Amino acid sequence: MQIVILYLTTAAAFLVFDAVMLKTVMNPLFKEHIGDWLLNDIRLLPAIVFYLFYVGGVLWFVSLPALRAGVPVSALINGAIIGALAYGTFEFTNYAILRDWSLQMVVVDVAWGAVLTGFSAWIGVTLTRAFI
Repeated sequence: MQIVILYLTTAAAFLVFDAVMLKTVMNPLFKEHIGDWLLNDIRLLPAIVFYLFYVGGVLWFVSLPALRAGVPVSALINGAIIGALAYGTFEFTNYAILRDWSLQMVVVDVAWGAVLTGFSAWIGVTLTRAFI
């Protein structure tokens, strides 16, 4: 039951925060730089697959070790590192090979990946500790 609570709380935090950021910051930023590449409506299945697996990876590499050690702040720190690595992989690869990819998009998205992943992992661990 512990892992279910951890997954659900982490995923809920991740989805809520990311939805707000995507709508208010990332969508306008990406429209400004690569607007003609964007779809009018997202492809829902790939988005769902990403969120399911990404949160699962965060649990495996970050949240479960932090929960077992009883140190929620390690979920924050290690989550931020994993987030920067994951989002950075996407952003820096695109920046390296795509003409219209902007450094502003890279900086904002990598920073967001670190903040989002770190705080979501920390919230998940903190709430799970409160429930168990």
